[in-house]
Amino acid sequence: MTSYIRTFTLNHLRHITFWLVLLFSWQSWAESYVLGVVPQQSARKLAQVWVPILAYLSKKTGDSYSFATATDIPTFEQRLLEGAYDVAYMNPYHYVVFEEASDYQAFAKQADKEIVGLIVVDKLSQLAELDDLNNLDVAFPSPAAFAASMLPRAELKRRGITIHPRYVLSHDSVYLNVARGFFPAGGGIGRTLNNFNPELKENLRVLWKTKGYTPHAFAAKASMNEEAVKRLQHAMLEMHDDPEGEILLREIGFKAISAAENSDWDDVRALQLNALDELIQH
Repeated sequence: MTSYIRTFTLNHLRHITFWLVLLFSWQSWAESYVLGVVPQQSARKLAQVWVPILAYLSKKTGDSYSFATATDIPTFEQRLLEGAYDVAYMNPYHYVVFEEASDYQAFAKQADKEIVGLIVVDKLSQLAELDDLNNLDVAFPSPAAFAASMLPRAELKRRGITIHPRYVLSHDSVYLNVARGFFPAGGGIGRTLNNFNPELKENLRVLWKTKGYTPHAFAAKASMNEEAVKRLQHAMLEMHDDPEGEILLREIGFKAISAAENSDWDDVRALQLNALDELIQH
Protein backbone atom coordinates (compact mmCIF):
# COMPACT_ATOMS: atom_id res chain seq x y z
CA MET A 1 0.00 0.00 0.00
CA THR A 2 2.82 2.37 0.92
CA SER A 3 4.52 1.54 -2.37
CA TYR A 4 1.28 2.23 -4.26
CA ILE A 5 0.82 5.60 -2.56
CA ARG A 6 4.46 6.51 -3.24
CA THR A 7 4.07 5.54 -6.94
CA PHE A 8 0.76 7.39 -7.24
CA THR A 9 2.20 10.51 -5.62
CA LEU A 10 5.27 10.42 -7.84
CA ASN A 11 3.21 10.00 -10.99
CA HIS A 12 0.84 12.72 -9.84
CA LEU A 13 3.75 15.09 -9.24
CA ARG A 14 5.20 14.31 -12.63
CA HIS A 15 1.83 15.09 -14.20
CA ILE A 16 1.59 18.42 -12.37
CA THR A 17 5.19 19.26 -13.23
CA PHE A 18 4.53 18.55 -16.92
CA TRP A 19 1.59 20.96 -17.03
CA LEU A 20 3.43 23.61 -15.02
CA VAL A 21 6.37 23.45 -17.43
CA LEU A 22 3.95 23.68 -20.34
CA LEU A 23 2.14 26.61 -18.74
CA PHE A 24 5.32 28.54 -18.00
CA SER A 25 6.65 27.76 -21.46
CA TRP A 26 3.44 29.16 -22.97
CA GLN A 27 3.59 32.23 -20.73
CA SER A 28 7.18 32.87 -21.73
CA TRP A 29 6.04 32.86 -25.38
CA ALA A 30 2.74 34.71 -25.01
CA GLU A 31 3.13 38.42 -24.43
CA SER A 32 0.86 41.15 -23.08
CA TYR A 33 0.54 44.39 -25.02
CA VAL A 34 -1.42 47.62 -24.81
CA LEU A 35 -3.05 48.96 -27.97
CA GLY A 36 -3.90 52.66 -27.80
CA VAL A 37 -6.65 54.11 -29.98
CA VAL A 38 -6.83 57.80 -30.88
CA PRO A 39 -9.85 59.26 -29.00
CA GLN A 40 -11.90 60.53 -31.92
CA GLN A 41 -14.95 59.40 -29.97
CA SER A 42 -15.74 58.86 -26.29
CA ALA A 43 -13.79 56.20 -24.40
CA ARG A 44 -17.01 54.30 -23.77
CA LYS A 45 -17.93 54.18 -27.46
CA LEU A 46 -14.39 53.23 -28.48
CA ALA A 47 -14.25 50.46 -25.88
CA GLN A 48 -17.53 49.00 -27.13
CA VAL A 49 -16.04 48.31 -30.56
CA TRP A 50 -12.33 47.87 -29.86
CA VAL A 51 -12.42 45.56 -26.83
CA PRO A 52 -14.11 42.76 -28.84
CA ILE A 53 -11.61 43.33 -31.67
CA LEU A 54 -8.68 43.01 -29.29
CA ALA A 55 -10.19 39.89 -27.71
CA TYR A 56 -10.43 38.41 -31.21
CA LEU A 57 -6.83 39.38 -32.05
CA SER A 58 -5.63 37.96 -28.72
CA LYS A 59 -7.30 34.67 -29.57
CA LYS A 60 -5.81 34.60 -33.06
CA THR A 61 -2.26 35.60 -32.09
CA GLY A 62 -1.91 33.84 -28.75
CA ASP A 63 -0.78 37.14 -27.26
CA SER A 64 -2.82 39.34 -24.94
CA TYR A 65 -3.95 42.76 -26.17
CA SER A 66 -5.67 45.26 -23.91
CA PHE A 67 -7.48 48.42 -24.96
CA ALA A 68 -6.38 51.93 -24.02
CA THR A 69 -7.21 55.44 -25.13
CA ALA A 70 -7.00 58.92 -23.59
CA THR A 71 -9.42 61.56 -22.37
CA ASP A 72 -8.64 63.76 -25.37
CA ILE A 73 -6.37 63.93 -28.41
CA PRO A 74 -3.66 66.15 -26.83
CA THR A 75 -3.32 63.65 -23.96
CA PHE A 76 -3.09 60.83 -26.50
CA GLU A 77 -0.32 62.76 -28.28
CA GLN A 78 1.60 63.14 -25.03
CA ARG A 79 1.33 59.40 -24.40
CA LEU A 80 2.56 58.66 -27.91
CA LEU A 81 5.54 60.90 -27.26
CA GLU A 82 6.23 58.93 -24.08
CA GLY A 83 5.84 55.61 -25.92
CA ALA A 84 3.06 54.61 -23.53
CA TYR A 85 1.38 52.24 -26.00
CA ASP A 86 2.99 49.11 -27.42
CA VAL A 87 0.78 49.45 -30.49
CA ALA A 88 -1.21 52.52 -31.49
CA TYR A 89 -3.93 53.36 -33.98
CA MET A 90 -3.06 56.96 -34.80
CA ASN A 91 -3.95 59.56 -37.39
CA PRO A 92 -1.66 60.10 -40.41
CA TYR A 93 -0.02 63.23 -39.02
CA HIS A 94 0.54 61.56 -35.65
CA TYR A 95 2.32 58.75 -37.42
CA VAL A 96 4.61 61.09 -39.37
CA VAL A 97 5.53 62.84 -36.12
CA PHE A 98 5.84 59.91 -33.72
CA GLU A 99 7.51 57.55 -36.17
CA GLU A 100 10.47 59.86 -35.77
CA ALA A 101 10.00 61.18 -32.24
CA SER A 102 9.03 57.93 -30.50
CA ASP A 103 10.17 55.27 -32.97
CA TYR A 104 6.77 53.83 -33.86
CA GLN A 105 6.77 51.72 -37.04
CA ALA A 106 3.66 51.25 -39.16
CA PHE A 107 2.66 47.72 -40.17
CA ALA A 108 -1.00 48.03 -41.22
CA LYS A 109 -3.73 50.43 -42.30
CA GLN A 110 -7.34 50.38 -43.44
CA ALA A 111 -7.42 48.76 -46.88
CA ASP A 112 -8.47 50.57 -50.06
CA LYS A 113 -9.31 53.75 -48.25
CA GLU A 114 -8.11 57.35 -48.12
CA ILE A 115 -8.90 59.68 -45.25
CA VAL A 116 -10.98 62.70 -46.25
CA GLY A 117 -11.71 65.66 -44.02
CA LEU A 118 -15.15 67.25 -43.87
CA ILE A 119 -16.77 70.45 -42.74
CA VAL A 120 -20.32 69.83 -41.58
CA VAL A 121 -23.13 72.29 -40.94
CA ASP A 122 -26.75 72.10 -39.85
CA LYS A 123 -28.79 70.72 -42.75
CA LEU A 124 -31.06 73.79 -42.66
CA SER A 125 -28.16 76.24 -42.45
CA GLN A 126 -27.85 79.04 -45.01
CA LEU A 127 -24.10 78.35 -45.23
CA ALA A 128 -23.43 77.20 -48.80
CA GLU A 129 -19.67 77.45 -49.39
CA LEU A 130 -16.39 77.87 -47.50
CA ASP A 131 -16.39 81.66 -47.93
CA ASP A 132 -19.55 81.78 -45.81
CA LEU A 133 -17.50 80.66 -42.78
CA ASN A 134 -15.55 83.93 -42.69
CA ASN A 135 -15.39 85.35 -39.15
CA LEU A 136 -17.42 82.47 -37.69
CA ASP A 137 -16.60 80.12 -34.80
CA VAL A 138 -15.87 76.64 -36.16
CA ALA A 139 -15.57 73.52 -33.99
CA PHE A 140 -12.67 71.06 -34.37
CA PRO A 141 -11.61 68.02 -32.31
CA SER A 142 -8.08 69.31 -31.58
CA PRO A 143 -5.32 71.34 -33.26
CA ALA A 144 -3.52 68.23 -34.57
CA ALA A 145 -6.52 66.16 -35.68
CA PHE A 146 -5.25 65.64 -39.21
CA ALA A 147 -8.20 65.44 -41.60
CA ALA A 148 -10.82 66.85 -39.24
CA SER A 149 -8.85 69.95 -38.25
CA MET A 150 -5.47 70.53 -39.86
CA LEU A 151 -6.53 70.05 -43.49
CA PRO A 152 -9.69 72.19 -43.32
CA ARG A 153 -7.90 74.98 -41.43
CA ALA A 154 -5.04 74.94 -43.94
CA GLU A 155 -7.48 75.26 -46.84
CA LEU A 156 -9.37 78.08 -45.15
CA LYS A 157 -6.10 79.91 -44.53
CA ARG A 158 -5.03 79.36 -48.14
CA ARG A 159 -8.26 80.95 -49.32
CA GLY A 160 -7.87 83.90 -46.97
CA ILE A 161 -10.94 82.92 -44.93
CA THR A 162 -10.63 83.92 -41.27
CA ILE A 163 -12.33 81.67 -38.71
CA HIS A 164 -12.20 81.30 -34.95
CA PRO A 165 -11.26 77.65 -34.17
CA ARG A 166 -12.87 76.13 -31.11
CA TYR A 167 -11.48 72.78 -29.91
CA VAL A 168 -14.02 70.41 -28.36
CA LEU A 169 -11.90 67.26 -27.74
CA SER A 170 -13.49 64.65 -30.06
CA HIS A 171 -15.18 64.15 -33.43
CA ASP A 172 -18.47 63.22 -31.78
CA SER A 173 -18.35 66.41 -29.74
CA VAL A 174 -17.95 68.41 -32.96
CA TYR A 175 -20.99 66.78 -34.54
CA LEU A 176 -23.03 67.15 -31.35
CA ASN A 177 -22.21 70.85 -31.04
CA VAL A 178 -23.14 71.56 -34.67
CA ALA A 179 -26.30 69.41 -34.56
CA ARG A 180 -27.50 71.27 -31.46
CA GLY A 181 -26.70 74.69 -32.88
CA PHE A 182 -23.84 75.63 -30.54
CA PHE A 183 -21.49 76.13 -33.52
CA PRO A 184 -22.44 76.88 -37.13
CA ALA A 185 -19.87 74.42 -38.55
CA GLY A 186 -17.30 71.85 -37.55
CA GLY A 187 -14.61 69.53 -38.85
CA GLY A 188 -14.75 65.74 -39.01
CA ILE A 189 -14.16 62.71 -41.22
CA GLY A 190 -16.49 60.35 -43.03
CA ARG A 191 -15.95 57.30 -40.82
CA THR A 192 -16.75 59.03 -37.53
CA LEU A 193 -19.65 60.92 -39.09
CA ASN A 194 -21.11 57.65 -40.35
CA ASN A 195 -20.77 56.17 -36.85
CA PHE A 196 -22.36 59.18 -35.14
CA ASN A 197 -25.80 59.05 -33.48
CA PRO A 198 -28.17 58.43 -36.44
CA GLU A 199 -30.91 60.74 -35.15
CA LEU A 200 -28.54 63.67 -34.65
CA LYS A 201 -26.68 62.89 -37.87
CA GLU A 202 -29.94 63.60 -39.70
CA ASN A 203 -29.51 67.24 -38.67
CA LEU A 204 -26.14 67.55 -40.43
CA ARG A 205 -24.95 67.97 -44.01
CA VAL A 206 -21.48 68.08 -45.49
CA LEU A 207 -20.50 71.55 -46.68
CA TRP A 208 -17.05 70.68 -48.05
CA LYS A 209 -14.52 67.83 -48.37
CA THR A 210 -10.71 67.74 -48.54
CA LYS A 211 -8.72 65.62 -50.97
CA GLY A 212 -7.82 62.12 -49.82
CA TYR A 213 -4.68 61.03 -47.96
CA THR A 214 -3.23 57.79 -46.59
CA PRO A 215 -5.42 56.80 -43.62
CA HIS A 216 -4.62 56.12 -39.96
CA ALA A 217 -1.68 53.88 -39.13
CA PHE A 218 -1.45 50.82 -36.94
CA ALA A 219 2.08 51.22 -35.62
CA ALA A 220 4.18 49.33 -33.09
CA LYS A 221 7.07 50.54 -30.99
CA ALA A 222 10.37 49.49 -32.53
CA SER A 223 11.22 47.72 -29.27
CA MET A 224 8.20 45.41 -29.51
CA ASN A 225 8.89 41.74 -30.21
CA GLU A 226 9.19 41.43 -33.99
CA GLU A 227 7.45 38.05 -34.09
CA ALA A 228 4.54 39.43 -32.07
CA VAL A 229 4.14 42.27 -34.59
CA LYS A 230 4.11 39.73 -37.42
CA ARG A 231 1.47 37.65 -35.62
CA LEU A 232 -0.67 40.73 -35.08
CA GLN A 233 -0.29 41.90 -38.66
CA HIS A 234 -1.20 38.46 -40.00
CA ALA A 235 -4.29 38.24 -37.77
CA MET A 236 -5.43 41.72 -38.85
CA LEU A 237 -4.95 41.01 -42.54
CA GLU A 238 -6.97 37.79 -42.26
CA MET A 239 -9.95 39.34 -40.44
CA HIS A 240 -12.04 40.09 -43.53
CA ASP A 241 -11.87 36.42 -44.60
CA ASP A 242 -13.38 35.26 -41.29
CA PRO A 243 -17.13 35.90 -40.68
CA GLU A 244 -16.45 36.85 -37.05
CA GLY A 245 -13.61 39.17 -38.04
CA GLU A 246 -15.65 40.72 -40.84
CA ILE A 247 -18.41 41.67 -38.40
CA LEU A 248 -15.88 43.25 -36.03
CA LEU A 249 -14.30 45.25 -38.85
CA ARG A 250 -17.72 46.52 -39.88
CA GLU A 251 -18.19 47.96 -36.38
CA ILE A 252 -15.27 50.36 -36.99
CA GLY A 253 -16.26 51.11 -40.58
CA PHE A 254 -13.57 48.91 -42.18
CA LYS A 255 -13.94 46.41 -45.00
CA ALA A 256 -10.43 45.06 -44.57
CA ILE A 257 -6.94 45.83 -43.23
CA SER A 258 -3.86 45.82 -45.45
CA ALA A 259 -0.13 45.72 -44.80
CA ALA A 260 1.63 49.09 -44.62
CA GLU A 261 5.12 50.51 -44.59
CA ASN A 262 6.67 53.79 -43.57
CA SER A 263 6.75 55.32 -47.07
CA ASP A 264 2.96 55.04 -47.41
CA TRP A 265 2.68 58.30 -45.47
CA ASP A 266 5.00 60.33 -47.72
CA ASP A 267 1.94 62.21 -49.01
CA VAL A 268 1.42 63.52 -45.47
CA ARG A 269 5.11 64.31 -44.98
CA ALA A 270 5.02 66.38 -48.17
CA LEU A 271 2.59 68.79 -46.48
CA GLN A 272 5.34 69.77 -44.00
CA LEU A 273 2.89 70.33 -41.17
CA ASN A 274 4.25 71.55 -37.84
CA ALA A 275 1.34 71.59 -35.39
CA LEU A 276 3.16 69.38 -32.87
CA ASP A 277 6.61 70.94 -33.10
CA GLU A 278 6.28 72.58 -29.68
CA LEU A 279 5.28 69.29 -28.02
CA ILE A 280 8.21 67.45 -29.58
CA GLN A 281 10.76 70.12 -28.72
CA HIS A 282 9.77 70.05 -25.07
